[in-house]
Amino acid sequence: MISTKGRYALRVMIDLAEHDAENQYIPLKDVAERQEISKKYLEIIVKDLVNGGLLKGASGKGGGYKLTRKPNKYTVGEILELMEGSMNSVACLSDKGFKCPREKKCQTLPLWEEYDNMVHDFFYGKKLSDLIK
Repeated sequence: MISTKGRYALRVMIDLAEHDAENQYIPLKDVAERQEISKKYLEIIVKDLVNGGLLKGASGKGGGYKLTRKPNKYTVGEILELMEGSMNSVACLSDKGFKCPREKKCQTLPLWEEYDNMVHDFFYGKKLSDLIK
């Protein structure tokens, strides 16, 4: 399940992309008002997006946030994985160091691998620009 943090991160990215008329910083309070999300909660989200290199931030007069790339250079998958961590469905696929004693005889492993590949391909096949009105 995608948490509110992941969903709100997508909304922030879409909002910044839609309001990026002249590559200027957009105040977080403006995004919070438009998206009807608490500014306090958005501060946590944008911090992760900045630390992940997806946004740039500036403080003071004229400050705010902006995208580091064009909207068509972001995938929905990279945004969600930054916010949510691994999108794998089961522990044996999520944790690369996990050694399942049943791996060689697990009858369900191919099912989980196929499912995870479909989810990955779906989200990484969608660009931020695909979500902009």
